[in-house]
Amino acid sequence: MSLRPSSILVVMEMHSLLPLTVALLGLLSPCLTGPTPRVSFSLGTPGRRVSRFTSPDVSNTTTLLLSDDEETLYVGARDAVLALDVSHKDAIILRGKLDWSPSEKDLEQCSMKGKKMSDCPNFIRVLQFLNSTHIYACGTFAFSPHCTSINSETLTMSLKLDEGRGRCPYDPYQRNTAIIVDGELYTGTVADYRGNRPVISRHLSGGVHVDLKLDDTLGWLEDPTFISSSFIADEEKIYFFFSEVGREYDFVDKFIVSRVSQICMSDVGGQRTLQRRWTTFAKAQLLCQAENELPYNVLQDIDALPPAEGAPTDDTLFYGIFTSQWSVTSGRSAVCSFRQADIRSVFSGNYKVLNRDTLRWSTRVQEKVANPGECGLHNASDNALRFVKDNFLTDRSVFPSGRGPTLVSADHTYTHLTVHRVHAPHSRAYTVLFLLTDSGFLHKAVLLPGGVHIVEELQVFEPPQPILSMKLSISKGLVYVGTSGGLVGVPAANCSFYWTCAQCVLARDPFCGWDPVSRACVGASSDHTHLGQDVDGGNVKEVCGVSSMNRDRFCPSKRSSGELVWVSLNEVVRLQCSATSRLSRQTWERPNSRLSPDLYLHLEDGGLSFVATPTTLGHYLCLSSEHGHEQTMAVYLVKQKSSPLAQTPPGANTRPRADPVPPTRSVTRPRPGPGPDTTVEHEGTEAKPTRSNRGSTRPPGSNLTLRADGAWQKDSGHQGGGPLLPLQGPCYLRELVLVSVLLVLCLSLLITSFLYAVRQRCHRRTAPQVATPTRDPDRRTPTEQDNPRGNLFLSKRNSPALHSSPPGGFLSNGAPAGPNGRLANIPV
Repeated sequence: MSLRPSSILVVMEMHSLLPLTVALLGLLSPCLTGPTPRVSFSLGTPGRRVSRFTSPDVSNTTTLLLSDDEETLYVGARDAVLALDVSHKDAIILRGKLDWSPSEKDLEQCSMKGKKMSDCPNFIRVLQFLNSTHIYACGTFAFSPHCTSINSETLTMSLKLDEGRGRCPYDPYQRNTAIIVDGELYTGTVADYRGNRPVISRHLSGGVHVDLKLDDTLGWLEDPTFISSSFIADEEKIYFFFSEVGREYDFVDKFIVSRVSQICMSDVGGQRTLQRRWTTFAKAQLLCQAENELPYNVLQDIDALPPAEGAPTDDTLFYGIFTSQWSVTSGRSAVCSFRQADIRSVFSGNYKVLNRDTLRWSTRVQEKVANPGECGLHNASDNALRFVKDNFLTDRSVFPSGRGPTLVSADHTYTHLTVHRVHAPHSRAYTVLFLLTDSGFLHKAVLLPGGVHIVEELQVFEPPQPILSMKLSISKGLVYVGTSGGLVGVPAANCSFYWTCAQCVLARDPFCGWDPVSRACVGASSDHTHLGQDVDGGNVKEVCGVSSMNRDRFCPSKRSSGELVWVSLNEVVRLQCSATSRLSRQTWERPNSRLSPDLYLHLEDGGLSFVATPTTLGHYLCLSSEHGHEQTMAVYLVKQKSSPLAQTPPGANTRPRADPVPPTRSVTRPRPGPGPDTTVEHEGTEAKPTRSNRGSTRPPGSNLTLRADGAWQKDSGHQGGGPLLPLQGPCYLRELVLVSVLLVLCLSLLITSFLYAVRQRCHRRTAPQVATPTRDPDRRTPTEQDNPRGNLFLSKRNSPALHSSPPGGFLSNGAPAGPNGRLANIPV
């Protein structure tokens, strides 16, 4: 078939407009943040204990297998198979170890193939129970896969090794899946050294069954990445989940799609057509897509949730983690669930047809000769089998239950998950997801009618390591996580962390409930009907019988001093308020006053900042509210420090400061968890001023006494914690004295300068008219002192002579005179 030039232009335009379309869809996508974990535990937090297993000679715990009694955990690691005793919740003990490593010759041959020596050891990738006494294990074995059976009790392997081609990947980084049903091994992996031949096959067949695989020349798989496999008992089928290139979307280069495929366990291949090949293979697309967004098209992990007791098997749900091939989606990862009934309906519907000449898919318009995917086709005619070879892709896609994602996270990239149904008191059942992020955190999320609630997040490893496997022990209530560095066991419940009824209810953890008899948060089950729990709404008043704080908490008839904070006027004060959880909201209140935004700044961490003025002194109350429940987190009493010139009231408990007061006062409190340090009631205690330079703090473990119905006394009267100084106007005495001294100095300098200038000017005017120097009256002789009148008479008679100098520059006494009338050569 030839294409017209117009058709070629249309295809070229579609390719050129595709990036623009993707970008526009990214701009139009709504901005989502996803649910926030209520509490977070960092690595080594005392409130969240985990059990660890590490060994210097054990690494790359890639495969986990839990025994039926859940007492032993078998681990496939690098060059070894381990048997760990997990019968105790708080310990993981090594029970046995089987060393299985390649020889030096095998390692040398692996290196000659151009592989790194670090990739040549034997990485165990298949670990399944073969029967009640033996385990079947397969490893990469220096890029030459081998398999063997291992005694589960003695941990010894058989002397005969099976070839692992088609059962185990060559490359340790290649993902695969395997499952054993009735002693037969079903695998999805690659069957060649280069990883170019994907195959879904059956091995260890017995009875009338024979080993089967896919035909490599039919193009049934397009560069797949196998994720998981599941046994469907009522249909006697095996489901394989994987991602591959979707050739039906030929307008996009290497468009990735998520698939579910099926094969019937009774399939034995065709008689002439499709001999030793699957005749019941069919695949469908799993579509995880939010409204008005591009799909989350790359499958990362999937787990099956069996139906509830008494429910049909069609209610089985498959929860999968999906990521997007593009970065324009609103979230980094999404979780979608698919019902088994919907998958069965899609496989029972119509199929696309593949044109072998053009390798293009189209909707089937020819007559339907057979039903692809139907069990029993191995007995069909050659014409029917040829029809099946070209009709193995369903026409419809499998949509998620609820027609949308169950969870979309914009902040985290999830890599692994496991799902569990929890039976809570009062005949309630909840679905709980354990999600692992690529940064090494474990999220526990509960699915509620109103959305997803993440109870907590726990850091499992530091620094972050790639999570390779995860297994849930239902009876032990533990989640086992395997990485390249070791194994970690995380308890599914952490009820002892919540010390009060309010915190136990607000956690909304289906694993926990409040016991009114022992007054403790304990593990919950369907048998504990007396436990208080409200996972859906978190109603503290209904469960605990404690009403929220009333609005008259500043009742003047009662007294509550709070934590005393001494400040100076015009000083920036910062009051801290710890949050009970990430979902709580902190608010600040004052008695008979409103916090104006012009005077107060609410900080992002819930604190309050303001400038100390006469109007901002007094009581402050920090409240934490969550789901309609309020509790007091901090009570402060801000007072003005005593002035140096102010008289100290008698009996006042004051203590001088040895260190200078910083310009910014930050009053902090330790960040409490929802434990005993959060809110503990006390009465009649007196707060004292602190000596810390950074403000008032409490050491960890100290219980601050706070009352939910905190009573108060008005700021205008006498309050607890010592007498208050009278609030007058601002005191600027120190500044006034300093300015006055400077002003006096300036005026004195100006007057002195002015007098000196006047004196100099007068002296210059009068100095040339002086004929004789004036004698000091103290230097007169006794005769002159005894005759003052005579001297006066002589001075009057000689006055003309004094004001006239003879020519020649001589004075009347014959001494030479200078030009200024002074004696010559006599220093002034």
